[in-house]
Amino acid sequence: MAETSARDSAEEGGRNVGICGDGGAREAPAAGGSGSIPPPTNPLVTPLLTDMYQVTMAYAYWKAGKQNDRAVFDLLHRKNPFGGEYTVFAGLEECVRFAANFRFTDADIEYLRTVMPPVCEDGFFSFLKAVDCSEVDIHAIAEGSVCFPRVPLLRVEGPLLVVQLLETTVLTLVNYASLVATNAARFRKVAGHDKLLLEFGLRRAQGPDGGISGSKYCYLGGFDATSNLEAGQRFGIPVRGTHSHAFVSSYMSFDEIIDRKLQRSDGSSTCEDFVLLTMQCLKRMQGAPSLQHWFGETNHSELAAFTSYALAFPTAFQALVDTYDVLKSGVPNFCAVALALHELGFKAVGIRLDSGDLSYFSVESRKFFRAVEKEFGAQGFGNMVITASNDINEDTLDALNKQGHEIDAYGIGTQLITCYKQPALGCVYKLVEINGQPRIKLSEDVTKVTIPCKKQCYRLYGKEGYALVDLMVGDDESPPRAGERILCRHPFSESRRAFVVPSRVEPLYKCYWSGSSGAPREPLPSLEELREHCRRELEAQRSDHVRAFNPTPYKVSVSAKLYDFIHFLWLNEAPVGELH
Repeated sequence: MAETSARDSAEEGGRNVGICGDGGAREAPAAGGSGSIPPPTNPLVTPLLTDMYQVTMAYAYWKAGKQNDRAVFDLLHRKNPFGGEYTVFAGLEECVRFAANFRFTDADIEYLRTVMPPVCEDGFFSFLKAVDCSEVDIHAIAEGSVCFPRVPLLRVEGPLLVVQLLETTVLTLVNYASLVATNAARFRKVAGHDKLLLEFGLRRAQGPDGGISGSKYCYLGGFDATSNLEAGQRFGIPVRGTHSHAFVSSYMSFDEIIDRKLQRSDGSSTCEDFVLLTMQCLKRMQGAPSLQHWFGETNHSELAAFTSYALAFPTAFQALVDTYDVLKSGVPNFCAVALALHELGFKAVGIRLDSGDLSYFSVESRKFFRAVEKEFGAQGFGNMVITASNDINEDTLDALNKQGHEIDAYGIGTQLITCYKQPALGCVYKLVEINGQPRIKLSEDVTKVTIPCKKQCYRLYGKEGYALVDLMVGDDESPPRAGERILCRHPFSESRRAFVVPSRVEPLYKCYWSGSSGAPREPLPSLEELREHCRRELEAQRSDHVRAFNPTPYKVSVSAKLYDFIHFLWLNEAPVGELH
């Protein structure tokens, strides 16, 4: 971890490098109009990363001559995760990378020949070899935005066969990314903006891709650093890490420390025996009247481990203090080493608590730090960083806030990276228009009824500057304007409607991929820009919409004209029953 203070002191770490992985023997796809857009981060994201039925449908479209029908699909979620009332949209860049580099290789085609039914004609495979996304348009809400159910996150438009083939892959690129980014944002909301949040999820993630993408999207959602070196290198995320319990318990005595010299921080002289200095500091602490009631004898093998670590990292000394006993051994041993470093001009970072009553231990540790600072005049000792870990979740953070604590930073792994409270977001990809004709998917479950036609979406803001409602309108409708009285209707409930006079209107969709048409498209922001955008988006929401517990539902509406059309099409498509 090596945090030097709370959240604001987190240093920038890592560096940006090429992130397109080793694709092995796989052929490089043709440019297909992709310009400078690199391939997806994970080399496994190829046209074959899809469900079998996408290719069987593609053959049926081709066989019927429908492959070039102009189709519009919406990618949306029906319900917010974790019992909340918002979702952070993530994964857009990877979707654009996938579209920009979409192309079947010869090896892909040969494999498909072996798994498709033998009745499939050779002409289909020849056609498939030439398929790319040069005629596809992708409009989307900006990545990192706060979004809400029913509002499409992506609108994908293009030849029916091609945009159908994109479905499974874009869903897998968006579902987990948005879920874990939302989880990270919720942890940030409960922890508070003054706390350092460290993502420790790699060892508990669902495989390497879950670990890499989880680190990336937790950072987007508001975490400050990761323990994952691969993610740090690929994405430029700051990395943190110190030592485990194994390091502490691997030491038996001071005899194992061979090189005991440590040069002062200013280089003016060298301490010949830092181990001796540490033991002297511990004895002075034990003899100090103001500290005698805190502890007695400590575990000397633990002290040896701390001393060895400080010799290795005198400018970044941080200790895990719960291997044996937090208050009777871990904290006093840490302070002895920290005092010895202080005498040589160094400043220790702090401690990590990984078990027990985190509230109590943090409060008592802070008291001890301040008592040592007062007793020995060690300036800044009382403000050393206290980091807490140990299977922390949202409820843990909320309980700590209510109990009172002295924790500056949290290391969070399992509950964050696995999205323990909810394993899937449940995005869907639905056809809403074909050759200019709106289509609707009906269901007895009204939450599964789709909103038909190609649409534009707008966010309407109130006079206090907060978002009031997201409004969907038909693509052929005039956009809403600030200061205009607008009737906003619930898409499926006749009585739920309201007039809104927005102080500001924000169009939500921008073009991020326009194929080879030459139409302008939005640049893909950096991860730092996405993270900042997410922060601003959350701040623009009313606090009751984004609070972790018992939030107020956010309103998603359609225009009066679109409402009428939805219900006209619904009645037109639904069969009329007969009673006998």
